[in-house]
Amino acid sequence: MKSNITLAIHPEVGDDFYSDKWIEYCQNHNINYKLVNCYSDNIIEELKECDALLWHWIHIDYKAQLFARGLIASLEAINFPVYPDIRTCWHFDDKLGQKYLLEAIEAPIVKNYAFFDKESATNWIESTTFPKVFKLRNGAGAHNVQLIHSKKEAKKYINKMFGSGFQAYYRGGVLKDKIWHFKRDKSLKSFFKIGAGVIRYVFPHKTYSMLPVEKNYLYAQDFVPDCDHDIRVFVIGNRAVTKKRMVRDGDFRASGSGKMSWDIGEEGKKCVEVAFEVSKQLQTQSLAFDFVKDVDGYKIVEISYAASPRGFPKSPGYWTKDLEWVETSLRVEYFIIEDLINSLDDK
Repeated sequence: MKSNITLAIHPEVGDDFYSDKWIEYCQNHNINYKLVNCYSDNIIEELKECDALLWHWIHIDYKAQLFARGLIASLEAINFPVYPDIRTCWHFDDKLGQKYLLEAIEAPIVKNYAFFDKESATNWIESTTFPKVFKLRNGAGAHNVQLIHSKKEAKKYINKMFGSGFQAYYRGGVLKDKIWHFKRDKSLKSFFKIGAGVIRYVFPHKTYSMLPVEKNYLYAQDFVPDCDHDIRVFVIGNRAVTKKRMVRDGDFRASGSGKMSWDIGEEGKKCVEVAFEVSKQLQTQSLAFDFVKDVDGYKIVEISYAASPRGFPKSPGYWTKDLEWVETSLRVEYFIIEDLINSLDDK
């Protein structure tokens, strides 16, 4: 490992971000690092004394959605190493982009549909079967997802989608999640989170209101019935961490349920194999997959360049490309920074 490198890290505060663990890794391994603000007017100048940039940006940050891909592509134009690179993140939080990307490489995906004018969407509704899962192109944790049971429901949905549109951040869904978590946990902590959710519902964070309104398209997926779980596979380089997430009671969604198991079963290993294959084809530094089991096997629902670090800190190990299990304590944030440093060694 190079000892004379300097890594630039864009710091963020909160459990959803990787930067704290990247800083910790640098401190523990005596690696020089510099905290930078990627939104700075002179960020390119600031990076001149650094060897690489690490910036974990998330879907609800309107500034990152506006700007991150542009900065990353600009840095790659001068061969400046960055995580995530453009191959890894260009499709992040964009299910429409993911649709065509995964279709292009013939990945096993749940059948999906996209329409960009009301007439085409309406014609499809008249000819298709229900139920169908309607989604906004962005959102995480099963927000912005609706199970549509009939033509009547579908027409109401597209009238709004091709009219006033939907807010990208659904406050009502967040509050419903907190209520559901309280019913599941019956804890004082989850009860107080309902109060916090009510406050945020009445007084939304200004950052969320900056996100654009989603409108003038329709994105839908086939509904996979009798599915009681999904499998999350997070590939980082030549490792994959996994878990099985159980569907919420009285719901069809597993994401955000908080009910999970580390045992993905023998069939689940096929998800790991597919995830490695797709990651290799797309040449990504990291890629998280959600798989559901259809009648003919597991299929990809969607992908993301990163997964919440809260989801894997207690994982008992990881899979290798050869589908061998390595039992060890781990931090996915460490895997990412190690891979970036090793890529600098290869240059």
